[in-house]
Formats: sequence, C-alpha cells, structure tokens
Amino acid sequence: MNLKSITKIALLIAVFITCNYFIIQAQPGQIIDQVAGVVGDKILLRSEVEVQLKQIVSQGVDESDVLRCRIVDQMLTNKLLLNQAILDSLEITEAQVNNELDRRIGYMVNQIGSEAKLEEYYEKSIPEIRDEFKPLIKDQLLMQMMQSNITKDISVSPADVKEFYTSIPPDSLPFINAELEYAQIVLNVPISSEEKKKVKEQLEGYRKRIQNGEDFATLAILYSQDGSARTGGELGFVGRGDLVPEFESAAFKIRKGEVSEVIETKFGFHIIQLIERRGEQINVRHILIKPTFGQTEINQTFAKADSIYKVIKSDSLTFSEAAQKFSNDNDSRFNGGNVINPKNGITRFEADEVDPTVFFQLEKMSLGEISSPIQSLSAEGNTAFRILHLKTRAKPHTANLTDDYQRIQEASLTEKENKALIDWIKKKKKTTYVQVADDYKTCPNLEYWFTNN
Repeated sequence: MNLKSITKIALLIAVFITCNYFIIQAQPGQIIDQVAGVVGDKILLRSEVEVQLKQIVSQGVDESDVLRCRIVDQMLTNKLLLNQAILDSLEITEAQVNNELDRRIGYMVNQIGSEAKLEEYYEKSIPEIRDEFKPLIKDQLLMQMMQSNITKDISVSPADVKEFYTSIPPDSLPFINAELEYAQIVLNVPISSEEKKKVKEQLEGYRKRIQNGEDFATLAILYSQDGSARTGGELGFVGRGDLVPEFESAAFKIRKGEVSEVIETKFGFHIIQLIERRGEQINVRHILIKPTFGQTEINQTFAKADSIYKVIKSDSLTFSEAAQKFSNDNDSRFNGGNVINPKNGITRFEADEVDPTVFFQLEKMSLGEISSPIQSLSAEGNTAFRILHLKTRAKPHTANLTDDYQRIQEASLTEKENKALIDWIKKKKKTTYVQVADDYKTCPNLEYWFTNN
C-alpha cells in the first residue's frame, strides 16, 4: 500500500460496510443465495457482497473485479473481528446500542424524508425496524471495539513517517493542488435592541397564529429563513449535543405539539414545535428569522475592527493576541486565529474550500500580510468584519515531507494499522475455521485468506 492507496474507493468501502451494513442486511425482499465465505460460525453471503458493490458504484466508482475483491476482504475481516470479539467476551452496553440505533434511524429518516416513508419502505413499524436492526448494530459495535483493541497502541515516529515516504515510488506520490493557510479575527455586527424587538414580535405573531389553529409547517414554508423551510421547518431526529445549546434546551423542554417561546441563538431567533420525542432523540420543526443590521451598527463595528488592525500593525499586539482578545469566532479565537479546515481537521485549504469573499481577499495578499477589515458573513450567516492574515501559500506540487508532513503522517499511521490488522488476521486464522469460495482465489489481495502462513 502507498499514499495513493488511501483513496475515495477505500473510504467508500469503509463507510458503506461500517455505516450502512445493518441497512443492507435488512433490505426488504432480499434473496439469500450462495455462501461467499465462512469465518468461525459467521457466514458471508454473495448477496451481501453484491449489494455493497452496488452501493459503492452508485457513488460514481467504476465497477470492477478489483473493487469486488476489496469488498470481500473487508467483509471477511469484519466476520473475523466479530467472531473474536464474541470469543473474547467483549461487552457493548444496551445504552451504546440504543444510542447508535437512534442515530442510524434518525439518519435514514432524514435521507428518506419521514418516518412514514421509512416504514413504507421496510413494510414494518419503527419499533419493528428497531428490533430487527438492534442485533446488527450490536455486532457492528463489537467489530469496532475489537479492531480498536488491536490498533490502539500503534503510533508512528518521525523516522517511521520518513521511511514510509521514501518507500513510495516517485510516480506514485499524489499531486497536491494549490493550498493556503490563514488566520482571522472576526467581529460580528451587533443587533440593535429595536431590531431584536421587531423580530421577536414577528415570531410571537406566528406563535399566536399557530395556537389559534394555523399549521406550523405551512408558516415555516412561508416565513422561515432556514434551509429547513422547504420541509416545513422539520429537522429530523437529532440527539443531545447535535443542536446549539439554547435551541436544544428549549426543544427538550416542550411537549409533543407544543410551541416554544421565542428563543435567541447565534443563528437568529426561533420558535420550535416538538413533533416527537424518543428517549434522548427529538424531531422538531422551527421557524427562524434572522435580524437585519442597521448601518449605524455596521459603521461602529468597522471602526472597531479598523482600530484593532492598526494596533496589530503598530506591533502593540500580535495577531494571535488580538484574535484571543477580540475575535467572535470561537473556532479560531483560541487557536491564534488559525482557521481549521472542517473537512480534514488540518489548517490547509484548497481554493474551493474557502469562502469566496475571503479567498478573493487572500488572493491579493502577499505571504505574511495582514489585511485591513473586510465585510463578509460570519459562520452563522450574519454580517461581520474580518481581519485576515495569510500564513502560507503552497503552489500545486507533488507531495513532499516539508509541505505535506501531516498528510503523510496520517497515511503512514493507516499503513501501520492495516499491517497490524493483517498480522492479527493471519495469526487468528490458524485457530479459526475459515473457508472462502474458490472463485475468489483470483483476487490477489485475498491470497492470505487461502493460506495458513
């Protein structure tokens, strides 16, 4: 395996097999056909393999025998992990299973549109679906725990990373697009008391109309400024910690059908209606109204941002110190103002991953330059001013240790974990009954499943 092996295909195999396995196992009308493999007392059916293959191909990956072989490898590994987890008496609590089950069913409801549609698809009630999926969820959690036990002590040193990098043929190194790193200080424009009063009165009016018999969903479609307006304000099932604190606190307090008081969050002002509560998960509708910002508040915020910019330029404060003291963006404020890419958890961004307004400004800046304040939108979509600091700018290049150490380190760790897992499989195969269908012998990556070495 090299750095290019950790690709979209590998990620899709992992995602579909670990996240959607229980959905595929219970598809209505599925025909049980021939056995593809047996590990211990766990059976792998060809139908399981083919359904996984179709799921991945539906994401734009080309169907091939190589892909099928990789899926079989992963599914045999899962069977062995599960078999050993049971032999080792690993335990998953009822609460862990229920929490994961709630999350998965909530995800499916969001994807399919409603609980009614989900019930129609499976031709079962939600309680029946939960009962059918419960043992499958438990099996998945056991597999994950077993694999975690195998790889938990694995780490890589700088020497390991260098050795991994030098082992990759030059023509196999990935090409990295142009990237940049930047820091920011964000000052949100405050909402005037008059505007707050106006928005609250507007929502109170909607609340009274609902209490007088009008449909919450219809009013959400007509007036809500949230993306959920198109579905009548419905958010789908979410658990504790999935919502901003003020919204969550109000949503968990109301009863089914009840409408909350007007609440304020960083996104604006809301009223909420509880559709259903199931344990620690709720499904709610809401109407969001975002306040507008007066020119006076905009001018005052710009003046404050400009004064901060001048203090930094005069060397009275470092950019990092100013970010911690003044920035309203909590995600970067305590990180020296450095912005983290939510897609991968690192500080590098490609052009299309940066807000267009911000990127347009950064493109004009020299390396190390600090910008004067620019007007833009905050992460919540409200008017704000940003002071930007361009930290690095990398041209398109072939991956190297200097510019891409973090990426290579992650790939090196994955390589080491995969090797440890394969070594564990080879060891456990000697004491576990394993049988794989002969027609998979043409798969080069499955060779170790057919030998006792």
